[in-house]
Amino acid sequence: MSDVYAARRGLLRDRCAAAGNAAALITRPANVRYLAGASPPSAVLLVGPDGEDMLFTVGPPTGEADEGRLDERLRLSVLAGPGSDAAVAAGDMAGSLRVESLAVEEHHLTVARHRALRSVAPKLRLVDLGAAVEQQRLVKDEEEIACLRIAAEIADQALGELLESILVGRTERHLALELERRLVDHGADGPAFPTSVGTGPNSGRSRHRPSDRRVEEGDFLSVCLGANYRGYRCEIGRTFVIGTSPADWQIELYDLVFAAQRAGREALLPGAAYREVDRAARSVLDSGGHAEALAPSTGHGVGLEIDEDPQLAPTAMGKLDACVPVTVEPGVHLPGRGGVRIDDTLVVRPEADGGPELLTITTKELLAL
Repeated sequence: MSDVYAARRGLLRDRCAAAGNAAALITRPANVRYLAGASPPSAVLLVGPDGEDMLFTVGPPTGEADEGRLDERLRLSVLAGPGSDAAVAAGDMAGSLRVESLAVEEHHLTVARHRALRSVAPKLRLVDLGAAVEQQRLVKDEEEIACLRIAAEIADQALGELLESILVGRTERHLALELERRLVDHGADGPAFPTSVGTGPNSGRSRHRPSDRRVEEGDFLSVCLGANYRGYRCEIGRTFVIGTSPADWQIELYDLVFAAQRAGREALLPGAAYREVDRAARSVLDSGGHAEALAPSTGHGVGLEIDEDPQLAPTAMGKLDACVPVTVEPGVHLPGRGGVRIDDTLVVRPEADGGPELLTITTKELLAL
């Protein structure tokens, strides 16, 4: 992997050089991990000229799974003292390298840190790097996709085991905690995001925070969870009926959301506009009379963060590339009654390769549990 990280830093260095910047300071944790292999707490990465790259940390890396494994070829500077600032130390180093301008992630850098950088290296011109690293992260290599595939397998396993247990009478909070425990039991570093479990009138809500409401006969039960495996995060969401045959309104609503989700999945091809994927799913729900209940977007990219570019939304600009992993997660929530969400993680693939690769494979059939 050292060659992979070095190549990633090389691409960024070339981009910076083309813009007239000899060095870049990376402070966003996911971007640090992408370029360095690990992101210890408070770590920053200096991508310097001629491969003079260095990771600055406050305290030594722990080697824990949630930090990642540091590129062994990367130089490391461990700062002593809890008051040390790795970004300031990196700025001081950039000044000593006699570079004239330093590209920084202004969307992540605080005002206080920006001022501190200016004070420690007053002759250094600070320019905005923008979302250069995020754009570089957009298309995943096959090793990254393999991590996402394993994360999806873990999430599928955890959800499948829960469905085999007795659910009536248990609280949303209890079920969410059990799912997160099962994720770790099956090899996840942890949940990709706080697990959402909604029952009855809470079902179908996006990112619902589990409550003490207990599962009852006839409820819709919606679950959204994801696994974090080696830093890569996937997402799966399913909706079920508890304990009895579903009511007519539940079948009708479920079939509508399922049709919308299928339309969104089928639109995931290289060259498809982000907004067209959103429109494919949204138009199905709109035609069913639920335009007012729709979420701002149909899906989003996943990777080292659970919500990253691209955004599949009505106003999103851009087109999909191959090997971009995204979610497709339409849903409808009816206040006071509940609702349906169906969520998958997929990888964009060309039709010649079979079309979009579905990573989360738990059945989307409306099950009565």
